[in-house]
Amino acid sequence: MLEIFDALQYTFIQRAILATILTSIACGVIGVYVVTKKIVFIAGGISHACFGGIGLSFYLGLNPLLGLLPFSILSAGALGFLSKKTKVSEDSAIGILWSLGVAIGVILIYLTPGYAPDLMTYLFGNILTVPASDIWLMVAIDIIILIVVVLFFKEFLSMCFDEEYTRVVGVSADKIYLLLLCLLALATVAMIKVVGIILIIAMLSIPASISRKFSHNMKTMMVYSSVIGAVLSLAGLALSYQFDLPSGATIILVMSVVYLFIVGVSEIWKRIQRKNVDADFD
Repeated sequence: MLEIFDALQYTFIQRAILATILTSIACGVIGVYVVTKKIVFIAGGISHACFGGIGLSFYLGLNPLLGLLPFSILSAGALGFLSKKTKVSEDSAIGILWSLGVAIGVILIYLTPGYAPDLMTYLFGNILTVPASDIWLMVAIDIIILIVVVLFFKEFLSMCFDEEYTRVVGVSADKIYLLLLCLLALATVAMIKVVGIILIIAMLSIPASISRKFSHNMKTMMVYSSVIGAVLSLAGLALSYQFDLPSGATIILVMSVVYLFIVGVSEIWKRIQRKNVDADFD
């Protein structure tokens, strides 16, 4: 345990902690919408489509995040257009973009001369390698997400629960949905270095699902989800450092164990309450 506290003096550990907190804010806010709207697999589709942006960056010799950011926004826009403006079903659109993004990324990385040393970082995450420039990008992404959510909170809320009502009151549900997907794309960019493309779905869904066990108020859920995500991510980060494990996978493992424990305790409590009610009637 002392080793963990001693590690706080290192700059890369301080950056990792900042990245964890900043990512948890983005995931906590957007994850609530993802879970409520039941678009977890859309999040997966966008995150995997982003692999094309990583491949493009490697091919052009750029910082992967520079290619990832526009590619993720374009993927979100394409998914929104295909699912809302064409006869292509949403699950088909997800599958198409998911496969297309990965295929483009693989081909471009294959065509890139030499070896891509940071590729595994973007697939599975390595929060200990987050540079200062990425921290500032995460700050900017958090600010954008929070501002947009504050400005369009009622519209997002209406769209999540009743799209028909949203249209009746004169708001374009399709545009609000597209805006939500763009925010989801931004959150994906913030998470890449923390947990990687493969594990992004869990980072978005688990803290939000846990928060849903304690509240059904959207604002409260966002706060709970952000705090829960930060606490569990920091716990996973500490364990990964202590036992020399992959940080992204360890963070998700901690979140998953806690979620399963809470679900198990919740189910046991419900059964106890049912038995007490049945006993009262008897």
